[in-house]
Amino acid sequence: MLRYGEVTRNTRETDITVSIELDGTGESDISTGIGFLDHMLELFAKHGFFNLAVVAHGDLDVDAHHTLEDVGIVLGEALLKAAGDKAGIRRYGSFLLPMDETLVMVALDFSGRPGLYYQVNPPAELVAGFDATLFHEFVQALCTKAGLNMHIRQLAAGENHHLFEAIFKGFAKALDIATSLDPRISGVLSTKGSL
Repeated sequence: MLRYGEVTRNTRETDITVSIELDGTGESDISTGIGFLDHMLELFAKHGFFNLAVVAHGDLDVDAHHTLEDVGIVLGEALLKAAGDKAGIRRYGSFLLPMDETLVMVALDFSGRPGLYYQVNPPAELVAGFDATLFHEFVQALCTKAGLNMHIRQLAAGENHHLFEAIFKGFAKALDIATSLDPRISGVLSTKGSL
């Protein structure tokens, strides 16, 4: 069974298409117009073993906010579509990710009840030339649309580049665990019978 989701969103601010295959090899084709976001999504695909394609055209002449948030929205929707009825998935995933001087913990529940608990303090406002606080908007949108309950906690100080690299790699590893299939699970991992 191919666990694949593709979603397109077209607004007056952005035009975005995302496709994701959960059982991939880490291949990616990313073009958002934001170089650092492209790099982070490539890391996410590689370390989660997801095949990921993202094409985004946004109003970057205004700022990066609309593009970053809308990519999060569409990636979340594509992820939810790829997960289908979530039958057989482990549901929970967590990972401690060291990246040189920084350490990040990502823990998530693919529960259908979205929530983001984000304890990250970038050492500077700008990373690779744009506002690092916008990453919160990206993750918030993704969690809301995918129905993820996720905790991201920075456990050790770090440079901006390493901090966000650790977050994206940690998210990839935790999501790979949560979406992996366990033959012991019949239906979904919930006493309610649905997620």
